[in-house]
Amino acid sequence: MKNLFYLLLCLIAGASCSQADPTKPWDKGAFETQKYRNLFAEMGYKQADIDAKLKSVFDGMFYGPDKVYFEVGDSMAYISDVKNHDVRTEGMSYGLMIAVQFDRQDIFDRLWRWGTKYMQHQDGPLKGYFAWSCATDGTRNSQGPASDGELYYVTALIFASNRWGNDTGINYLAEAQNILNCSMEKDGTNRVMPFINVEHKLITFVPDIHGGRFTDPSYHVPAFYEVWARWANDGRADFWRECSREYLHKSIHPVTGLNPDYNNYDGSLLGNNRIIGDAFRFDSWRVPMNIALDYSWACADKEWQQEYGNKIQNFLYSQGIDTFVDQYNVDGTQVKDTLRAGEHKALRHSLGLVATSAAASLMCTHEKSREFVDKLWNAKHEPYEDGYFDAYYDGLLRLFAFMHLSGNYRIIFPEK
Repeated sequence: MKNLFYLLLCLIAGASCSQADPTKPWDKGAFETQKYRNLFAEMGYKQADIDAKLKSVFDGMFYGPDKVYFEVGDSMAYISDVKNHDVRTEGMSYGLMIAVQFDRQDIFDRLWRWGTKYMQHQDGPLKGYFAWSCATDGTRNSQGPASDGELYYVTALIFASNRWGNDTGINYLAEAQNILNCSMEKDGTNRVMPFINVEHKLITFVPDIHGGRFTDPSYHVPAFYEVWARWANDGRADFWRECSREYLHKSIHPVTGLNPDYNNYDGSLLGNNRIIGDAFRFDSWRVPMNIALDYSWACADKEWQQEYGNKIQNFLYSQGIDTFVDQYNVDGTQVKDTLRAGEHKALRHSLGLVATSAAASLMCTHEKSREFVDKLWNAKHEPYEDGYFDAYYDGLLRLFAFMHLSGNYRIIFPEK
């Protein structure tokens, strides 16, 4: 009966029979097929329950008592890293991506208006870039950008253009092109650089003379560049397609599957002897999810990605599927010091990493991948034993993982 159930699911999805097995990832990406794997359904969860769970997670982030989305007046809104009492381009750009995926133009436009009013530089050396952190009243905590924000802004804007067109009050495509054009015109004057390093064709940690010397593995989402190449219409399609996947091969430890928070463009460790840098910490949690997205959309590096997914899940499983912690040295040994989260400093079994390690199951080929999915399904978003609660980062990564595993994190093709 179980095999028959999988077969029926596959026939409904239009996939091959081999794709019905939750330990056999698909061998073609959505750029080619426009189909997405619903791993929850493959594992036997009822579609009504999947839909209800996804809606519950979304509603909790945007409307529940622990929401991170706050409307301002009649036309604006922001997403706050509540524990740090600020608004970040990370969260704002994630919010745009979530809004366009859920077809919520109202949320998208509110977030975009707040971001352009308070965060985006409209002139000067940083023109086109967004201040990475602001107070909730819009006062800038820092003028400089962080490159992952721009990465998500551009991609979400292109998707918005494809989904809603450009004549409903915001020209989404022109806004995406403006960010790309402003960035690529920067040449080091006033220490400002493109957020994609032109020499290495890889995203920078920060687009300035110092931060542009190295990168952050969790900023690398190669499938986004294919979106730009197809639909940005900025004359740089060939360049975007040259942005490499090979970097991640070098950045990730060959045994554990762990990566550092930051590293050099050749994948080597920075060796900066600071708490943030050479270890697998909060930024690093996103890498399994990002590689799963690239697998789902492009499937252009499938053999390595399958090996990677198995590898990182094997390491975390070896640490205890209910007890693996959220910070390690990349070789899997315990860190000497623990990075603080908000006002709390402790190693914990963090929901954010539970979520992203489950998303990796989209590309895994071993049986234990299903256990990671079940653990995410049953995990609660609530305070940890020490009282720490992260509505923002844990919450966003949890929502993205549910989108991935339910087949609802999609390439938005232009409306015909």
